[in-house]
This record gives sequence, C-alpha cells and structure tokens, in this order.
Amino acid sequence: MTRRYFGTDGIRGLSNRHPMTSEVALRVGMAAGRIFSNGEKRRHRVVIGKDTRLSGYMIESALMSGFTAVGMDVFILGPMPTPAIAMLTRSLRADLGVMISASHNAYHDNGIKLFDPDGYKLSDELEIEIERMIDAPTDSLLVGADQIGRATRVESAQERYIEFAKRTLPRNLRLNGLRIVIDCANGAGYKVAPAALWELGAEVIRIGVDPNGRNINDKCGSTSPEALVAKVLEVRADIGIALDGDADRVVIVDEKGEIVDGDQVMAVIAKSWHERGQLAAGGVVATVMSNLGLERYLGGLGLTLHRTPVGDRYVVEHMRKHGYNVGGEQSGHIVLSDFTTTGDGLVSALQVLGVVVSTGKPVSEVCAQFEKLPQLLRNVHYESGKPLDDARVVKAIESAKAKLGKNGRLVIRPSGTESVIRVMAEGDDEKLVYSVVGDIVEAVKQAAA
Repeated sequence: MTRRYFGTDGIRGLSNRHPMTSEVALRVGMAAGRIFSNGEKRRHRVVIGKDTRLSGYMIESALMSGFTAVGMDVFILGPMPTPAIAMLTRSLRADLGVMISASHNAYHDNGIKLFDPDGYKLSDELEIEIERMIDAPTDSLLVGADQIGRATRVESAQERYIEFAKRTLPRNLRLNGLRIVIDCANGAGYKVAPAALWELGAEVIRIGVDPNGRNINDKCGSTSPEALVAKVLEVRADIGIALDGDADRVVIVDEKGEIVDGDQVMAVIAKSWHERGQLAAGGVVATVMSNLGLERYLGGLGLTLHRTPVGDRYVVEHMRKHGYNVGGEQSGHIVLSDFTTTGDGLVSALQVLGVVVSTGKPVSEVCAQFEKLPQLLRNVHYESGKPLDDARVVKAIESAKAKLGKNGRLVIRPSGTESVIRVMAEGDDEKLVYSVVGDIVEAVKQAAA
C-alpha cells in the first residue's frame, strides 16, 4: 500500500505544509486516539512531548484537540527527548505516546512519531490503519460532550527522566573529576542532559542550550560537531557529548578533539557488556551502513554483527525478535533494550562514561576499539522518477560490485525522508572506494537530469 502520511520514521515534512499542518495533526490525534481506545469503557491516556521547534506549539495544540475530541486524556510533557516520551508512555501507563520532532532536520521541518503502550514505534499495520482513518469522515469519531478528554501538564516529567537515566549506571558509579562538554543542539535534551551529568558529579560545560524555536540543529549538535570539538579543546575537557534535536542519537568527541561515531560507541558497549556477561544473543544488531571494521572487530571477540535496513525501527524489530540487547546505527542511534525501547543519546553516552570511569583510561583509548575501513557516503538529489532503475545506473552498480569483490561493500538506497539517493562504498582500497562511488554518483546524476 502506498503511504500518504507515514514515512520511515513517523510523519514528517515542512511545517505548515501538507502533511505537517494543524489539520492533519488534528486528524492524526482523532484517528490514533480512536484506535488505541479500542472502544473500552475507561479513561484512556496519551502523553505528548516535543522538541524546541517553533511549529511545535501549533502541532501540539492540534494533536491535543484531536485526542480530547475522541475522549482521551492528554498529558503534556513539553520539551523532552524522544526516548523520554517512550519511557514515560510506559511509566504513566498511557495507551499511546507522541513525540513532535523532525529529529536532526532544521527547524522549518517537523514530524509526529507515535509509540505504543510498551514504548515501541508503531507497526506498519497500525500506521496503515491510522492513515485510513485520517482521510475518513470525522463525525463518527467524536464522543459526546460528557466524554471529552482533559489535558494536564506533567510538571515532574524532567525529573522522572533524569532519575531513569542515572539509574542505568551502577549505583556507586560517579562521574566526579570528569570535565564534560555537552552540546544539546538547542533541542529537546537542553535541560535534562546537562542536569543528569551534573547530578552524577561531573563538571559540565553546556553549549547548544539556548533554543529560540529556530536554532535547533543549527551549526550544533551531533550533525554539526565542529563547535563541540572546538569547545572540548578550548576547556581541555575529558569528553564531549553531542545530541541531536530530539536527543535520540549521540556523537562523542574525545579529549584530543577526535569524533567518535555510533559504530565505535556500539563496539565499546558490546565489549564491556560481553566481558560482564551482560551482552545477549552473542552479538550486536546494526544497519547496512555500519563500517566493515566493526563487523571484523566483533568477529575477533567471537561476536556476530547482524545487519538490517537503515532505520532504528528495523534495528529494534530484529533485536526484539531475536533477543539482542545492543543495537544501533553509525549515525549515533544506539538502542540498549535493557533500558530503552528506542535510541537514547544520553543513556548511550553514560555507558561510555561508565567504561571510562571503571577502566581509568582516557576517552581516546576507550573509544578506539577498531580501525575503520575507508568508507565514503555521497548523496545525490533528484526531482522525480526512479533513477536507480536507469540502465546507466544499473551498469555502474554492477561494475562497482565486481571491482570491490569480497574486500568491500556497496550500499545504494533512496532516502526515506528526502528525494535523495544515498551511495555508500567501503573497502580496504581507499582509492577504489572513491572511484566506484564517483562512477555511481555520476550515473545517477545523468539519470536524474
């Protein structure tokens, strides 16, 4: 079935343009509210959080109106990380959780992510059912005047999440003596992340903590870590931590100013948990984009790396189905299912800090678990059509696979949120990697012209 609203990570688009309008948000609230109420004769709950985008107020109000119109009680949490919404959906025994965010995108975009009562993103089947009801007449969804839901602001939401994050570390482990720079991308984690680190004993230097509705992810955060690198070197910090706009991903910067991606973070956590007998299913789940160096490193530890399509929902699905408790993406979405149901940048960073404290080693040593193979990713924009079906592109891809052979990998895929073809290659021969990517990109450009 062709999707009209949902993409790979909820509904997302340019604010105040279809589908990211208040009208659609109202209908999403009504449709999802009716589905998750299931016709049961009791009060039903939904929690709503958001990041710091200007349009968040508009979408929040529309969703709240839709949910209350179908009889659901709404708990408003305000700016909170996506993983906090998933956690509080469970903690508050809500029937549904909603996060208003476009993650790492610029402020002019926004999105709606939905979580089930267990804190997991919705299945394809549920999203399709919601889509069907969004476009249906709304009169039949409305409850009587005496059944309209109430809206309440939860003042303790931040404290609940901070305590949850702190408890993911051993009881007596403290961060005393560590100087930490935290870049919150002017986003959802701008209050809770620095507070949690400070309460654990660290000296905290904060940047990206002055949101104005328009500066989320603007030259800051995990997608632009240059400011964090500069600050770490300036204040001689032990570590830098960069979150993205909704704080579900993390990038680490070591004391030398070197950037550590999600693959290295997964390696650190997997090794630590494996040594403590905590790692489940004998391996890690990652996507096709993770570096081949990670796969070889885990193999050396006697562990496996299972790859999924790009998207943290696919990682989580495989983890749940096969019993893994560590998974994630190179971009910094790290899912630790002993604690969370989705990526959590702060919790992932705390696990790295736990290794730093327990080993007494600097971050540069802790986070250099393997040598990355040369890897190149390039994005090619296109206006319409399906460039990957073009004969020139097919020929370039086949040629690249033959040249790389068993000493490399090739991943070509369309983006799930943009009109972009992503071309990635990696291998032992850096010149060959750059050559094959260049050939495919050129073929895609010709096909898209």
